[in-house]
This record gives sequence, structure tokens and C-alpha cells, in this order.
Amino acid sequence: MDFTSVTLAFIIVCCFRQGLSTANDTITSGQFIRDPHTLISANSVFKLGFFSPQNSSYRYLGIWYLSDSNIIWVGNRNQPLTNNSSGQVQISIDGNLVVLDSNKTVLWSSNVTRIAANSTAKLLETGNLVLLDGATGQTIWESFQHPSHALVPKMKFGTNKRTGEKVRITSWRSPSDPSVGYYSVTLEKPNTPEMFFWLNETRPYHRSGPWNNQIFIGSPEMSPGYLNGWNMINDIEDGTVYLSYNLLNQSYFGIMSLNPQGQIVCSWWINEKLVQRMVVQRTPCDLYGYCGAFGTCNFQSSPICSCLSGYKPKIVEEWHRKNWTSGCVRSEPLYCGEHTNGSEVSKDAFLKLENMKVPDFVHWSDSLEDECSAECLENCSCVAYAYDSGIGCMVWSGDLIDIQKFSSGGVDLYIRVPHSELGTFLFVLLLSR
Repeated sequence: MDFTSVTLAFIIVCCFRQGLSTANDTITSGQFIRDPHTLISANSVFKLGFFSPQNSSYRYLGIWYLSDSNIIWVGNRNQPLTNNSSGQVQISIDGNLVVLDSNKTVLWSSNVTRIAANSTAKLLETGNLVLLDGATGQTIWESFQHPSHALVPKMKFGTNKRTGEKVRITSWRSPSDPSVGYYSVTLEKPNTPEMFFWLNETRPYHRSGPWNNQIFIGSPEMSPGYLNGWNMINDIEDGTVYLSYNLLNQSYFGIMSLNPQGQIVCSWWINEKLVQRMVVQRTPCDLYGYCGAFGTCNFQSSPICSCLSGYKPKIVEEWHRKNWTSGCVRSEPLYCGEHTNGSEVSKDAFLKLENMKVPDFVHWSDSLEDECSAECLENCSCVAYAYDSGIGCMVWSGDLIDIQKFSSGGVDLYIRVPHSELGTFLFVLLLSR
């Protein structure tokens, strides 16, 4: 929810005055941590040190909760230490935090361009590794803003509306290889924020639906209780919209990670004892745009894809082969206030679809609930609308993509259809001007 580190060439201090071998949470200039020693947070629950993943002898700088089976951050994920090399982490001469191999080659750097004399690295009680300016004490780099594969409490997972910068979590390549994998997650659309899951950083393969101040409405498995403690913050001062989790009970701790298969894994501890580890399962309907434009997916139906009312398959032969990606096209044009023989034809209407995942490319409107349908009807390019009390009025124009029917949850989605297409549908809202 990276983060990919680029190997940099720095002039490094080659002779060190002091290594750290006892419990400490700080590295200052002239100090280093050499494998197998660690930094330990003041609350003794997080450690910074070197670890090897399962079935691997390579060594990586990481941060873990309680034990190195609970890794929350990896530094040199694309540049591991090999079998015969002993790693160490220290402050370089330019003030950056770096990982060196036994030949003093830089394998990873915090890569801060603004030079900070006498900077200090500290592992906080939240698990956040921060690099502090020695003169001002200000944070100039932090692992929470450069995560690897996991989200933890107090981390700010978001996007900057002004700069376009995003925090991205990226899966491991495999359980034994923490290098940058194929899947990643970002927070998109800051006006109606939702989580997007990406394949190779460019191709969406799942999205959560918009946030309504309690849940992501396209993810019914994320009930309000499940997301209790999560908040979407709009920081007007720096232009950032971010999702953050605050522990409501200090005896609880949770890690939300992205596994190598692109699945979210939720792990929960109570009083430092693991009580649950759950993989959020997906169905074909959860894949982005599985039924194409103007198609809707229902995993409880057979076939799982169908066209919205008023639409028909664009390429019938492909639909017969259960290839639905071409989507659907309108079977009859909308009226949109046209006139026939001098009199106004029957007006367009809206078909109500319940328990739906709303389409992508939503436009937010400040219209009230009883105004939302009228706003859509008066705009000939508007093809659907929905209203959620936590979001407000949502309208769509153009193709409707990535729609899903849930057995429970979701919202009511109103699809614009010609009056003649209403047929015998029960849930219809007919509007007049």
C-alpha cells in the first residue's frame, strides 16, 4: 500500500569508531550495525537488522515485529547480501543511511538529496525507521513513506494531489525473494479515494471502490468492524490524502501485507500473541473490468457476466465462448429530451440495481440525494448515478467499467435507460422535468 531502491555510489567512511552490539534504538554518525546485531525500539517490539527469508541464505536489512517471520519493511530488497558477505548499516559521509557489503559497496541508500550533517537514524516505537537532521531534529526520511510490502498502524498510505506522488506497497517476488514483485497497491482518485491494485505497476487488476468514511464500498468483505480505526485524512496544508490506522486498543497490533500472488494478508496480534492471519480471497468478478464495458459480474450466477439492462453483447461470438472483455453496447439509444412529431417522447428513466460495486471513473457532485437523479437526467452524457451518505452524489458518463453484483453490501446503482427498455423491472425510478 516503492519504494524500489536504486543503487547509488557514495563516498563512505571506511573506518568506524563504534559498532552497536547492545540494545539501542539509534545509529549516529560513526556508529554502525553489523550482522547479526540489531537496533531495538524503545518498547522492545520492533527490531532493525539483517534477516534471511525462508529457503534463502541471502541477507537483507529489514524491520520486523516480534520476530523476523513478521517482516514489515525491507531495505536492500533488490540488492541482497550474498553468502560470503557480512552486511552493515550506518550513516554515510553525506548523511544518508546506507547498507554496505563486506567490500564497502553501497547496496542500498535512503537517497536523501538534501545533505544533513551529523544525521541520526532511529527506530521508533511504531516500527518507523526515521532519519533525523542532526541540526534541527527534523525527519528528512522515513521508512513509513518508503514502504515495501506492508501497511502497519500510524503509516500514512496516500497520494499528494499537488505533486502526484504516491505511497506504493509492492509485493515480494516470492516467499524466499523480497525483491520488487509483480503486484502493487496505491491510493488513487483523492477526491473519491479508493485503493487500486496493479499488475506490473501499470495494469489495474482490482480496485476497492470509493471510501465512504467507514469502508471502501466496493469491498464488502471490509465491514465497518473490520476497518475500525482506519481513517481517511485530507491534509489541506500539504495537499495529501492518506489512509491511516490508529490502534484503538494498545494491546492490539495488525499488519496488512501484499503477498507474492497479489492478495492482501491481514495478521492480528493481541498482547503480542498471533490470533489471526487471513488471506483476502478473490473471485473472477474481483478482477478489474472482467465483464467489459456496460457488463456486470455476479459470481453467484451462471454465466457470471451479463449486460446491463438496455445493452447487448458487443461481440456475440466472444460471449458464447465466455470471453466477456469486449463488453456490451446500447441496444436502443437514449431519448434525452428529443421530440417526435412535435411532442416530447417518453422520457429516459433509471433502473435501480441493488448491492452493486459502482463503476470506475466516478465524478463526484455536491448535489443532495434528492437532486442527484435530476442532475444526471438533465445531462445527456450522464449514463448512471448513485448516492451514498458518506460520499454524496456520484455520476458517470462514458463507459461503465468494473461493475459487480454483491450478495450483500455495495450501494444502489441507477442505470439510465430509455423508457421503452423498462419492461417489467420492479425497481424503477422515473423522473420528470
